[in-house]
Amino acid sequence: MTRAKPEDDEYWNSSKFRAFTFDDDDDEFSRLKESKRAVNSILVGDDDDDDDDDVERVSWSGEPVGSISWSVKETASSIRSGSEQSFPKIDTTPSLSKQGSGYSLSSLFKAKSKSGAFQSFSESFSDISTRTYAPALRKPKSDGKDFVSDLSPEETVRRMQKGRAFSLEKFRSLQDKLLLLDEAVAVYDGNVITAVLIYLKKSLSKEILYRELMARDVALRHYVHYLKEMGEQKLLVELLKALGRTEDMALMQYKEHLNIKDEGRRREFLKSCLSLPFSQDDATHVQDHYTLLERQIIIEASDKKADTDIFRKFPRKASILNMPIITTLYYSCFYHYGESEGTFSSPSNIRKTFRISEKQYILTALGARAKLKSWFDVDSLFNTKNWLGYTKKRSPVGFHRVVDILQKNSAPVQVLQEYVNLIDDPELKLSVALKYKCHDVIINTYRDLKDRQQLIVYRDKLEQDSVEYRKIQELLNNGQIRWKN
Repeated sequence: MTRAKPEDDEYWNSSKFRAFTFDDDDDEFSRLKESKRAVNSILVGDDDDDDDDDVERVSWSGEPVGSISWSVKETASSIRSGSEQSFPKIDTTPSLSKQGSGYSLSSLFKAKSKSGAFQSFSESFSDISTRTYAPALRKPKSDGKDFVSDLSPEETVRRMQKGRAFSLEKFRSLQDKLLLLDEAVAVYDGNVITAVLIYLKKSLSKEILYRELMARDVALRHYVHYLKEMGEQKLLVELLKALGRTEDMALMQYKEHLNIKDEGRRREFLKSCLSLPFSQDDATHVQDHYTLLERQIIIEASDKKADTDIFRKFPRKASILNMPIITTLYYSCFYHYGESEGTFSSPSNIRKTFRISEKQYILTALGARAKLKSWFDVDSLFNTKNWLGYTKKRSPVGFHRVVDILQKNSAPVQVLQEYVNLIDDPELKLSVALKYKCHDVIINTYRDLKDRQQLIVYRDKLEQDSVEYRKIQELLNNGQIRWKN
């Protein structure tokens, strides 16, 4: 039989079991509403719903909805389960005399009789001076949104660590802000400490913030690192100056030259840095930097217009400006070797001005002159005269390193063999000679060692018609040599 629409609504509203809905979040809220209506129905005594006589509402557990046991159980469980909401206790069982009541509990929630029995019972409540109702129901507060403003510094830091909602704006007094900072430092979480410092940077004056950071080394280190990462050089300089760290402050200010692209402005900036309170070593470095840049500007301006053979044969590939001192020395040895010491571009002038060691100068000049295949200049680097006027080659570095540099620059075999012969250690000399195939050096070394077998082995590796092969054969046939094997 098809029901009319009003009857359908009445059917679903009065059914023992409710229809399924997707409002899972409000399930508890709906049960509390039913509990409220059940309790209020006792006290108000609504007699208008005559159509519900044949229907008994039941909960999901099967108990009749509105029964005293169901109402008390549901209300009590709701109060225990919801820790964030607390409802005032109400008295839903007015005191009645057991002997004066002739009605059972089930008669209260069964079909409302047309007789005056239920009315007689409801009249027994008329003596109560104050009518009590179930409390107004409300949904639980959402997590975090309504409570973040009431959190203590400890709770706020814990929420920050867990990535939950938090607010730092509630910490307005200086004492609360410092408590928050101390709590963040205590948990040893760099992200939390940095987040709190960013808030303090926005909400405190520089003087107060710097003063408090002086007493907190961990927070101070995080703040300095944060300013460095964010590139806030000016604030960092102010902080270091306020902390009395003048040398660190001077170094941070000196690093500002990296952001200056124009060479003229950079030179003037470096000149202004000379008066900063550097340590002795740092002051020397800054002075050398300024002098080097000033000299590079002069050399660059002159070489741009140069039209000599060296510049035509080997055109410049890059500017000399802002290059390191060793690169500048190499450039000078390449393009300005042999100039008088009085010129700014002279290698000897650069060596003297910037206190370059002999070893570093020899290695740099050797690379530059070997690149140009200027073997005479290479020899002049090592030639020295004793007090008798005899010339002898001497080097502050091992001659095996000299041979390596010469070989990389494609030096002739004669030049290589000359410097291989200058190696003092026989085994090292033989190893370098074998590496670069200096045949004469190898043959003479085996001869000096009187090692006939090694000489025979090496002879077999050569071509029979070569000069080296015939030389070895002559040595092997020489009866005056006393071989060891």
